[in-house]
Amino acid sequence: MNTVSGFSKMTKEQKIEWLSLQLKGDASTLVRNMPHYWHQDKEVQKRFDEFSENTLTNYNLPFGLAPNFLINGKVYAVPMVIEESSVVAAASLGAKFWLERGGFKANVLSTTKVGQVHFQWQGDKEKLQQYFVETKEELLKSVTHITMNMNQRGGGIKNLTLIDMTDKLENYYQLKVEAETCNAMGANFINSVLEEMAKTLKEGISKEPRFTNTEKEMHVIMCILSNYTPECVVECSVECPIEDLGTFAGNMPAQEFAEKFATAVRIAEIDPNRAVTHNKGIMNGVDAVVIATGNDFRAIEACAHAYAARDGQYRSLSSVSLAGEKFKFSIKIPLAIGTVGGLTSLHPLAKTSLAILENPTAPELMQIMAAVGLAQNFGAVKSLVTTGIQKGHMKLHLLNIFKQLDATNEQIEKGKEYFSDKVVSFTAVRDFLKNN
Repeated sequence: MNTVSGFSKMTKEQKIEWLSLQLKGDASTLVRNMPHYWHQDKEVQKRFDEFSENTLTNYNLPFGLAPNFLINGKVYAVPMVIEESSVVAAASLGAKFWLERGGFKANVLSTTKVGQVHFQWQGDKEKLQQYFVETKEELLKSVTHITMNMNQRGGGIKNLTLIDMTDKLENYYQLKVEAETCNAMGANFINSVLEEMAKTLKEGISKEPRFTNTEKEMHVIMCILSNYTPECVVECSVECPIEDLGTFAGNMPAQEFAEKFATAVRIAEIDPNRAVTHNKGIMNGVDAVVIATGNDFRAIEACAHAYAARDGQYRSLSSVSLAGEKFKFSIKIPLAIGTVGGLTSLHPLAKTSLAILENPTAPELMQIMAAVGLAQNFGAVKSLVTTGIQKGHMKLHLLNIFKQLDATNEQIEKGKEYFSDKVVSFTAVRDFLKNN
């Protein structure tokens, strides 16, 4: 691959042409075919191009729907964007299973988000702390031009603290801002507040007569929101009498199922190796809704996994109780999301997703995401303790294998019937195609 100058200034066509000339054979042909995935509406495509940089084309993912989610007495059909087989199916089956048993009960515990001014300051700690106490109101007033609209919507800055971190890094302090951003994710709002406060604090310290010349020097390292939001949390649960769970594959009775299910979740609570895969299943459901609604799945993922390790060991985000002959399955997860601003307003399918969900508030969307994550987790663990994960997963993966092996439509139809009562594997499908 050769180096290139001025790549960002090229048109899409020129970028594709340059890249195709760097490659040979199938790779070059595949690159030249990129325009096939452009949106036919030029204005829509222009909007897509502007979401990122050096755009060549669009990368399509399936947009599915999981119906029958009864959450706090209201039924939702939930949009899910994901490429993995069985995820939407498992969520849909979980939703239908619990629809007949009271549905999902969800509750937002808190919606507080955090930002930090990271700075270094050398001097008497007590003098700095006293100065902060005396000027805290001035710092808050310095950002009123930023917070005014958010305050009118019921949000704004909820708390401001100075944190001494010098025991971990020499001369290191944090100005911690806790904020409520209502229906917005709030990254730009929080970052703007932080930068203005840092400027005000730095100017104030430089002029403060009680400080020595050394103490008048404040070095701002960075101003940035934190994607770790343990105070922006939602909980969701399903429950019913154990006997109402019914009978499972292999005539497994409800009591045996409940006990095996609870043990499987308990293993994910004590073993990080299992917990990572367990929580990955939860995030299959959560992320699919996050992406469908134009939210930031990387931030959600990072926060969820940090939250799972908040006591020093990585653990399951879900838990089970079998107290009083009742089966209760629940999840508690941080979800800092928005329903206004950013991609939620710009991406046409994100807007469509929110419309399908009847334009929920951010707390309502948190509840929906938590319910889908719990449904997905229930479906995965149910499969693991009954039929095994491969039977259902590989059945849904069968079509992908056929496509990968260039099967004809006739072979695919015969194959579906052939594998209806057989174990699916890549080798088994390949052998089937050799004989058909």
